Amino acid sequence: MQKQDLTATHRRIKPYIHRTPVLTSRLLNEIAGAELYFKCENFQRMGAFKMRGAVNAVLQLSEEQKSRGVVTHSSGNFAQALALAAQSIGVKAYIVMPQNAPQVKKDAVRSYGGEIIECASTPIAREERAAQVEQEKGAYFLHPSNDREVILGQGTAALELLEEQPDLAYLFSPVGGGGLIAGTALAAHYFGKDCQVIGGEPFGADDAYRSLLSGQLETNDTTHTIADGLRTQLGDINFPVIKEHVTRIIRVEEAEITAAMRLLWERLKVIIEPSSAVALAALLREKDEFKGQKIGVLLSGGNVDLKNLPF
Repeated sequence: MQKQDLTATHRRIKPYIHRTPVLTSRLLNEIAGAELYFKCENFQRMGAFKMRGAVNAVLQLSEEQKSRGVVTHSSGNFAQALALAAQSIGVKAYIVMPQNAPQVKKDAVRSYGGEIIECASTPIAREERAAQVEQEKGAYFLHPSNDREVILGQGTAALELLEEQPDLAYLFSPVGGGGLIAGTALAAHYFGKDCQVIGGEPFGADDAYRSLLSGQLETNDTTHTIADGLRTQLGDINFPVIKEHVTRIIRVEEAEITAAMRLLWERLKVIIEPSSAVALAALLREKDEFKGQKIGVLLSGGNVDLKNLPF
């Protein structure tokens, strides 16, 4: 995945995505002790950055593949993204979702024309059910995060941020399945100026943190975290990128995620979901290390269940 691949991807998906705003807050700068620039992917189509990767992946399929439809497994945001991307391009989408996925995300998938197939709330159950649908329907499987075209699409969020703020010293990204942070790391490597990428990850789903330490893919036995979008694991395509280009991953407690989420609602005046808050929570946990720096923070999405807020 080279510099020209990111540039070509951005050009390809532009007609299907929003160029999301970059917001700042004097109060949040004071709290963090740094100069912060928030890339607001909560304002993206379907409410999250994953629209970028989904559109790019579907556009790269052959006409014969498109005719058979696409299938994925997702707790919500990639589910919505693929459903909307497929609808925008005229392709059928089958979406395998865990039973405990937020209702607001299930409702959105249906509104975008996606056909939901529910499964047990485990990574293995997701994969098995998606493989079954792939076989039964002949649909093309698109992984939510461990896919070359998806990673390149997700990297365009950081690319846009760096076009506006080219001298960022750090980029903070949440870490779930690894697609966003891998794409962000590629964008920082090719378009940044000595820009380091830092991941934020819940203690309750810290496979990426442990994988960076051991140098090999680790797994999660459980994924107990309010950040439902991060209850997934790295893959063999995105992990090599992360291992090469991500400086470190900072783990955060559940209370820190909730506090950061509330802070963003109150101070930045934006609706973001818990997974989005993890990047800011990581920065605030170790803020003394980043004092006085110019920092980009990726707010990954805003698809929160308003009937089930943590505060």
